[in-house]
Amino acid sequence: MSKQLSVNTSICSEYQRLLEESQRALEIWNEQPAEVCQSPLSGKEAGDEPLRLPAKYARAYTVLQDHAHNCSLCQFVAGIGGRDPEISAGWNGDLPLMG
Repeated sequence: MSKQLSVNTSICSEYQRLLEESQRALEIWNEQPAEVCQSPLSGKEAGDEPLRLPAKYARAYTVLQDHAHNCSLCQFVAGIGGRDPEISAGWNGDLPLMG
């Protein structure tokens, strides 16, 4: 974890909560292939599952970015580090890919 990210999470509890939620969603998405193979779902439910997990991660990550951009505490921490708050949230324009 970068020094800037560590400072954000130790100061802003909402940022910490959103970061953990985003990380959990990414972990679940990364486990998707094994879960889909073992899943009792069939038909439309099974077909929707591969789309639902990345969408859930994208939503969680977007909420984290929005928070980092709009939270005055996160803005302050980003300013101390001389960084754009979106970069502090790990945002580079792309969502991390599975794998």
